[in-house]
Amino acid sequence: MLEDFQEQQRKKTTRIRSFMDFTMGGLFIAIGIALLLYQVGTLGEINRKGLGVLFILYGIWRIYRGYKKNYFQ
Repeated sequence: MLEDFQEQQRKKTTRIRSFMDFTMGGLFIAIGIALLLYQVGTLGEINRKGLGVLFILYGIWRIYRGYKKNYFQ
């Protein structure tokens, strides 16, 4: 009985974390694209593009992590 409860909790946690990873990954990719396309604030050209690429890469990583769903290993 306790094992069933723990398994249900793991499934719920996995679903929530996966949804959060997909959402945050999409948000990071959108911010990265915005940094690449638009002049924002006083960041220099190289800094802005480098930061945009980093945001996009991190967003891709978050989406990949949400897809794999291996949180409890």
